[in-house]
Amino acid sequence: MYNLEASILSVCYLTGSVAFITGLKMLAHPDTARRGNQVAAGGMLIAIIATLVLYRSGGTHLHNYVWIAAALAIGAVIGTTAARKVQMTAMPELVSIFNGMGGLCAALISVIEFEHMAQASPVLHSLIIIAGLVIGSVSFSGSMVAYGKLSGKVKDHTFRGQHSFNLIVLALVLFGIVYLLCRNPGMPGSFVFYTLLALSVSYGVFFVLPIGGADMPVVISLLNACTGVATACGGFLYQNPVMLTGGILVGSAGMILTIIMCKAMNRSLTNVLVGSFGGETSNALPGTEEAHKQISISDAATAMAYAKKIMIVPGYGLAVAQAQNTCHELEKLLIEKGVEVKYAIHPVAGRMPGHMNVLLAEANVSYDLLLDMDQSNGEFSTTDVALILGANDVVNPAAENDPKSPIFGMKILDVGLSKMVVVNKRTMKPGYAGIQNQLFSQPNTNMLFGDAKDVLQKLITEIKGM
Repeated sequence: MYNLEASILSVCYLTGSVAFITGLKMLAHPDTARRGNQVAAGGMLIAIIATLVLYRSGGTHLHNYVWIAAALAIGAVIGTTAARKVQMTAMPELVSIFNGMGGLCAALISVIEFEHMAQASPVLHSLIIIAGLVIGSVSFSGSMVAYGKLSGKVKDHTFRGQHSFNLIVLALVLFGIVYLLCRNPGMPGSFVFYTLLALSVSYGVFFVLPIGGADMPVVISLLNACTGVATACGGFLYQNPVMLTGGILVGSAGMILTIIMCKAMNRSLTNVLVGSFGGETSNALPGTEEAHKQISISDAATAMAYAKKIMIVPGYGLAVAQAQNTCHELEKLLIEKGVEVKYAIHPVAGRMPGHMNVLLAEANVSYDLLLDMDQSNGEFSTTDVALILGANDVVNPAAENDPKSPIFGMKILDVGLSKMVVVNKRTMKPGYAGIQNQLFSQPNTNMLFGDAKDVLQKLITEIKGM
């Protein structure tokens, strides 16, 4: 009977693992993304139920079902409520919290398993426990700081010698890891273990604190990868294939995305790890209004209605205004009039990776109309009107021609190559990175102030009246 239950449990874990992989594959396209989430969630449900019913430890089933049920119920209620109520603009904060909770769980697993490690366990086993502790702790504290910064509750903070400080903390962490792995069984380890925990938490805080606004999506992606790796460590410890598979998928996908985004931002992954990019705002002059010219709703609508090709550049301002559906309505109206309309998507537009893609998918914008940065930059020179909706840093030429700018080196959308640029913003205040935008004072740029949803509705009304 025991062998039969173990075999069924293995089949359930295999089913869960396959569901994770299939779900991840389906997330690659908006048409299948929703079902992909459901498939992956179904796999997780199968694994949880199978563990509760079939798992045995030392020949006995799990116990403390009341505590387990209570924890599951509390987590389910909090998670469901948060996911249902959160606005699209607050999604990055929610992702950071969930990410941090994953890291915290992995770190707690390592703390619990530390007693096993103290009993002269194999070096590999000890290494996995320590890795889960360090990576999980960094992911937890870093994600919490990221949440604070994304929600505006925590400001960028740097101090003299911060890069050196981060490197010293990293060196101490490595020293602690080596000590724990090399010590004799009789040597004390608890003090070093918990010091390692404190150092890891500190590193997560000081590594994220100086990161500038424009670079936050890269950090979020990296922390997500860390959580995946820490989870995989837990799966290895408990020889749980579902936990191991899920952690590997999240960790590898997150790391690939981090590398892609570093490439897009022209950043070094090493610099990301020591927290030595972004954050400096030496040329930030909040509130300074550069010379600019405005355009009326009527003139903007006329230019768009008689254009041959329009490129829409969505940004965080579009999400704040919840204007994605109105934007889709304008896009359909223009296409009906014979205008070629496409969307230019910068890899770090918004507050987290893929933020704009999710936002537009919510409004049922065709995936075929979305162009990535390289595709978009190849088409701006043949674009009649580039309509920028709440995007700021990702179109700022300072990234290319101002070495003192904190975003210098970041690749941007070359909207200035378009014949006409219409920028919709509420005010002339700087964007998330807190720096001026040179684009606004260029001769072919026209400012169209107002809430994105309100402006788009007025444009639709004007164009329908032509």
